[in-house]
Amino acid sequence: MPYFVGLDASKKTTHICVMDRKGDVVRTGVVASEVNAIVGFLRGDGHRYAKVGMESWTMAALLYQGLAKAGLPVICIDVRRAHGVMKAQRNKTDKNDAQAIAELMRVGAYRAVHIKSVENLHIRALLTARSTLVSKIRDLGNSIHGVLLGYGYKLAKGQPAGFDRSVKGFIDANPKVAETIGPLLRARQALQVEKRLLDEKVRAEGNADPTCRRLMTAPGVGVLTAMIFKSAIDEPLRFAKSRSIGAHLGLTPKRRQSGETSYQGRITKWGDRPARAALYLAARSLCAPRARRSWLTEWAEEVRARRGYRRSIVAVARRLAVILHRMWVSETDFQWSTPASI
Repeated sequence: MPYFVGLDASKKTTHICVMDRKGDVVRTGVVASEVNAIVGFLRGDGHRYAKVGMESWTMAALLYQGLAKAGLPVICIDVRRAHGVMKAQRNKTDKNDAQAIAELMRVGAYRAVHIKSVENLHIRALLTARSTLVSKIRDLGNSIHGVLLGYGYKLAKGQPAGFDRSVKGFIDANPKVAETIGPLLRARQALQVEKRLLDEKVRAEGNADPTCRRLMTAPGVGVLTAMIFKSAIDEPLRFAKSRSIGAHLGLTPKRRQSGETSYQGRITKWGDRPARAALYLAARSLCAPRARRSWLTEWAEEVRARRGYRRSIVAVARRLAVILHRMWVSETDFQWSTPASI
């Protein structure tokens, strides 16, 4: 008889529920959130498992790869779908969540999610570290600007290169302010040094990757956008059609229909947020007045004339995502003069 397993994992412990095909719970337990502990628990009863389900979360990739390597039929499921079942429980506990996941495995009422490869997990970690530094540099800059504004000093806008020089000049003229602004300025400068080092690392890895180099032949796509897109898609062949990429990245409009009512709203904004933001910025630069001309810029101008500027940017971002996927799958560079057949 095949058995079904639900894993509700946290940082320290994992609750396990083993269920037979009739829906009866045959075994439960709690082990450490480590691959060897989970495998030891499941191998100890000698059962044959049809499916082992777990939710997608921060440590999901590590556990998934370890369990798959151990020969277990592990499946990572969409949290949003699983949450709808779990919140219907009378008492929501980790033990009951594991039982609910096992039930989802038994009846097949789940949506499997893709687990990224180790290579792309490294790329995403690198990009996340860079994004964190950019965010903290911006926060420190805003804090310095707010403090100086309290002293009646307004920093000039649009001059990021002269930011440190302007602040340093004000500190030299007002020594008392140095006790407040000095630590913020030094912290910001230190973070900028680390960001430049990460930028060099990103450029080096992107330029060394053949897929990223191919993606960078498209207009508006630089090394950062190429690496973000690659890490978001990971395995291009898991999409049967390139047109599915727009929906996967949340760049398609919402649609709600019931009876005679049909509503189409803004984009869903589901999926990978960094990839969606990178594609939007790439589309905006592609639509700039001084952008290099191509069939895609001409198409963007036509959409802008019909739908307006903001909608045209989203449309270009969506089509650019489809083009990048098709380039990746077909192993061809961007054709500047000939429209792609997608």
